[in-house]
Amino acid sequence: MRGSGWLSLIRTMPAAMLAAMLASPSSPDVHFPGNRRGYALALLVLLASLLVVGIYWRTARNRELAVAEANFVVDCKESVGLLVQQLGAYELVARGGVSLFATVERPSRRQWQDYVDGLDIGHRFPAIAGLGFAVYASPGQLAELQRQIHDNGEGLYGVRPEGLREHYGPILYLEPKTQVNLDAIGYDMYTEPVRHAAMEAALDSGSEHLSGGVHLVQDASSVAHGDPITGMLLFQPVYRLGGRDGSVSLRHESMRGWVYIPFRVRQFVDLALSTTPQHPRFRIIDVTDAQPNPLYLSTSTDARKPAFVHSELLERYGRRWRVDFISDPLEVIDERTAGLLPTLAIGVFASLLLFAITLTLVRTKGRAEYLAACMSDSYRRSELRFRGAMEHSAIGMALLDHEGNIVEGNPALAAILGTTADLRGTSFDARFVEEPVDHGHDRERDLAIGVTRMTRTLLRTDGVRRVHLTSAPLPSDDDVHGVTRLVQVEDVTDRIHAEEQVLALNRTLEARVAMRTRELTLVNQELETFAYSVSHDLRAPLRSIDGFSKLLAERYTDAIDQAGHDYLARVRSAAGRMGELIEALLSMSRVGRGGMTPVALDLGRIAEEVIGDLRVQDPVREVTITIQDGLHAVADQGLVRSLLQNLLGNAWKFTRDTVAARIELGRTTADEFFVRDNGAGFEQDYAGKLFRPFQRLHHADQFSGHGIGLASVKRIVERHGGTIRAEGKPGQGATFYFTLPGIESDSGD
Repeated sequence: MRGSGWLSLIRTMPAAMLAAMLASPSSPDVHFPGNRRGYALALLVLLASLLVVGIYWRTARNRELAVAEANFVVDCKESVGLLVQQLGAYELVARGGVSLFATVERPSRRQWQDYVDGLDIGHRFPAIAGLGFAVYASPGQLAELQRQIHDNGEGLYGVRPEGLREHYGPILYLEPKTQVNLDAIGYDMYTEPVRHAAMEAALDSGSEHLSGGVHLVQDASSVAHGDPITGMLLFQPVYRLGGRDGSVSLRHESMRGWVYIPFRVRQFVDLALSTTPQHPRFRIIDVTDAQPNPLYLSTSTDARKPAFVHSELLERYGRRWRVDFISDPLEVIDERTAGLLPTLAIGVFASLLLFAITLTLVRTKGRAEYLAACMSDSYRRSELRFRGAMEHSAIGMALLDHEGNIVEGNPALAAILGTTADLRGTSFDARFVEEPVDHGHDRERDLAIGVTRMTRTLLRTDGVRRVHLTSAPLPSDDDVHGVTRLVQVEDVTDRIHAEEQVLALNRTLEARVAMRTRELTLVNQELETFAYSVSHDLRAPLRSIDGFSKLLAERYTDAIDQAGHDYLARVRSAAGRMGELIEALLSMSRVGRGGMTPVALDLGRIAEEVIGDLRVQDPVREVTITIQDGLHAVADQGLVRSLLQNLLGNAWKFTRDTVAARIELGRTTADEFFVRDNGAGFEQDYAGKLFRPFQRLHHADQFSGHGIGLASVKRIVERHGGTIRAEGKPGQGATFYFTLPGIESDSGD
């Protein structure tokens, strides 16, 4: 505080003296030899200030260039990080394909297609040409595979190029099912050296490997027309159980094939860096082999020499890439530092102003002495204010000399240090556990350091405390015994303990979130396993029950009386109903798991198609259908069709016994869609049960059904972020209100 008063006086002194000189018309113009030295000093000040301004401007420009280069390096590292992140996403896609082989011995074409369709590769990863599986087979194993494919009715499976080889690596599956992917099936990638090297490396190491730059078989037409497109393939080995963790020979024996991802390098890079459109220009060179192979080069029309260059080495999946970045030209960088020119002009103006002030000071030396006396009195009053503020401050304050001893301390400092003794002359640093960094006793160096802040451990008679120190240098007139620093001391023990408790709670919370995430993953896996069991394991017994019941009724019809035939009919009917319930349950499960592709839809057109199907199924019914115009929404077409089939189908069913049946589809002023009928209706008190699976408000003998349709409708509406509700009265019909607020595709990133 004392130093602040001195600096304030120094800043205000020239202005005060100039004002006093201008206010005193009788100020004498002193002429004596000393004035000549004053004029020479003023000229020297002008030259020195201009020199300082020039040095400052040059330093500032160099600093701006250094900042620009540092930002350029940060952008380079960020771009490399995005490339690594995109490769990691491709690795996860390949690992998902490998996990499919852990479920079944060899997935069928249909299972592979369903898995790849669920990934929505074309939308999420445009650079990927497909997700495929290449089988690893000897000549005998290849012949057996071809026989199995033929016996399964999947046609002939040919391998190209033809010829007898020790091992083959032909493409067995490749999705999505485009024409170029269908043409690629059967191509033996083991015959191509670059692919062969990557496949062998993945096989021997048991981990994923990336190939060098190749031309994808999907781009054969582009290559033929002189437009080669560089591509790469990521191979993930697939072993039989226990093969991955064994020796190299065991891996060869247990090898089943490779899940691989072919992708185009330019599209891969553009997609990875799409979130940072202002990234630097660069090129990617594969330096894994002795001969470097360029993979990617940014397009640019600027041939000027760049201001900076930087290279990053990227090693992933067995390949080494060197990414060479180039910045904008130096001329462009200099344009960004044009803001320093006004600073230079201001500096020159300040130098001239300082020269004028110096001349004025030379002429007003006598007046300055008078003002100095007045200011001394002001300084004494400032000193008294400083001491009063220090005495009553709640924060500990200490004035230190060059040797770090306490010159003066306030009562709050003594309370924090836990002592009642006189603090003057004692070492300040000796009261702490660790020693501070020694900056020496150079006063000019202390002033150059500026304000410093640190937290240290304090030893007191009642224990250990943590305090926060804020140290500021003070100018001193006495180089031996003067005050050099003002230190503020604040006890932060309680605050640090509170922060540590918060950090501990955060770590506990993170652990709980991770545990809950793992539990949710396990539950989802169990649900998928249950659905698989329902679709495959429960249907076979039902078919057996139905088949043997039918045989029993046909072959032993004379040995069974009428009651027995009735029992067999009931058994077959129950088996059929259970099969229908299983299929309905699986359909409802698929509603919650499938991907969604939101598009602009006309609900009226879809409803007309659904009503047309209902009229074909029941042509004798006379039902009045009313569909409003302009029923548009953004939603998934398949899910919305299922929604309308269930709602309109229910309305059609429950108006079966109604004279002059009516069904209406429209939209309210509150932006809710509705389906209304004048059929059987229901009790409003039981409306909440309508959307629960297998919950029915009418007897099965009166109205058929499984109780799944409205539960599926509720899931479809909620997946779109909407709500659904129902209103009805017995014998007066029912109305279902739902919203489709519009969604973003959940099949993207």
